[in-house]
Parts: sequence; C-alpha cells; structure tokens
Amino acid sequence: MKSLLTIFSLFLMFSNLNAQELNCQVSIVIDAKLEITSVEREILDQLENTIYELMNNTSWTKDDFTVEERINCNVQLQIEEIPSTGTFKGSMQVQSSRPALNSSYNTTVFNFQDKDIAFSYTRNAALIFTPNQYKDNLTSLLAFYAFYVIGMDYDTFSHSGGTKYFQKAQQVVVDAQTSGAPGWKSNERGKRNRYWLVNNILQEFFYPLRDCLYLYHRKGIDELYNDIIQGRKEVYIALEKLTKVSARRPNSMNVLNFVQAKSNEIKNLYAEAEAREKNQIVNLLKRLDPTNSSKHQEILN
Repeated sequence: MKSLLTIFSLFLMFSNLNAQELNCQVSIVIDAKLEITSVEREILDQLENTIYELMNNTSWTKDDFTVEERINCNVQLQIEEIPSTGTFKGSMQVQSSRPALNSSYNTTVFNFQDKDIAFSYTRNAALIFTPNQYKDNLTSLLAFYAFYVIGMDYDTFSHSGGTKYFQKAQQVVVDAQTSGAPGWKSNERGKRNRYWLVNNILQEFFYPLRDCLYLYHRKGIDELYNDIIQGRKEVYIALEKLTKVSARRPNSMNVLNFVQAKSNEIKNLYAEAEAREKNQIVNLLKRLDPTNSSKHQEILN
C-alpha cells in the first residue's frame, strides 16, 4: 500500500509539472432567432466538448506549467447562421485574465469579439492542431487565439515576453490566408480582424503598447497590495505610453481593445482617488478612447 501511495504521489507531481498552458472555459450560444434541429443541437453540444479538449489538452508552448499557473481564459462561440448542414457562421468572444500578485483578484488582459467566424464541423470530427499546416478553419481560429492569449499573458510578466507566441499566431494567419475563410486577410472588416490584431502587435511602432502591458500589470496591478496609491500612479504612467500610438494612429484597434478591456477596472481603481488624480486619468482615457468619453466621465462621479 505504501508503495502504491508513493507511485500515486509521483504521478500527481509529474501531472502538475506537465499541465497544459490554458485553463479555458468554453460555451456555445445559439442565437434566439435561429431555429435548429435536435441533431444540430447535439452536434453543437459535442463541438463544445471538442473545443474544450483542443484548447486545454494541446501543448501550445515548450514551457512547464503547474495547474495553478495555467492561463485562465474563456471562449464563447455565438452561432448566428447555419447556411447548410455542418456549416456555421457567427462570432467568437475571447477573454483572458491573470491573477494580481498577493491577491485573489484577477485582472482582464484580453477581451475581443471576432465577428468573422465561419467553419464546418461534423459529428465526431476531431480538432487537432499541427504547426505550419492549415487543416480547417475552426482549428486555425482556436490556435490563433490560443497563441495570442499566451502572448498577451507573457507580455504582462516580462518586456515583450510574448513575441514568440505572437509570431506563432501570425504564422497561423499566413497558413490560413489561402483558405478563403473570412478574417485572415488585411483588407477585411476595415482592419478589425485577426490579420491586423497580430500584425500590429509585432510592429516596432506598437512597442509602447507592449511596454504598457508590462508596466500596467507588473508595476501597477501587482503592486496594489503593497501600495495602492503608487500602484495607481504606475497604471497612469503605463497608459500614458499609449498616447504615442494614438497620436499617429487614432482609434487603433489594439489600443482601443486594451483600454476598453480595462475601463471597469480603472473606474474601480480610481473610486477612492483624489479629484486631481481622477481628472488626470479621465482626460487621458478620453484621448485614448474618445468614442467612450461618457463612460470614462463616470470615474468623476
């Protein structure tokens, strides 16, 4: 019995060391206006499990992750059309977060809605990602966001730490461009697509955003437990770096996506700040994200 317990303990230890990178929750939502058959619903239920298996059981990196270190993320697939049996169209919401140091608080790192989702799926089909190879659009979509989420997470822990994974996401784009599926080319949906999402983040011009990702989380969010006032100052300093990008490229998708993902967090963070601090952050947010000026103004209330 003692030897069996020892073997079981070793198994648990090595299982923890080899845990995959993502802790991904998956849900499929069917548009209320869409009438589907019981067979289609069964296929979508199976698809939900298949996506879960791909995201959570694929080794996306060569790094060792313990169970506790896995990156928390969510994938919600909204089915809006079923043009024919086994083909689906809709949108996908991808969100990821990471814990703040010395806290139970989780901060949103990435939150993006992809409105160009189209794929085919049949009963019992497996989704298996192979690097540098296009197999089907759904696998490529999920692989792209897996790498992008990992890249964003790594950027929050070290300066430009996610470059390698953004490059892998970019390779997924390249491999998928000849498929004819939407969202992979530069001229689609007014540059709000996967092509530009990863192309921008890898451009030298967008380095201030990469710098912001690190400073906002490591110097700001991770320090709130020790000194909330200093943490707020570091958050402001980090966000101020984005003005360099916004000045030359107003309404940049990557900058807007980051600011909007953080808007509620910033509002809560500044709830107890002095009036001068509140005015300072509101003015900055309005410069970065003028479309949502009224929402940013709520910080002053």
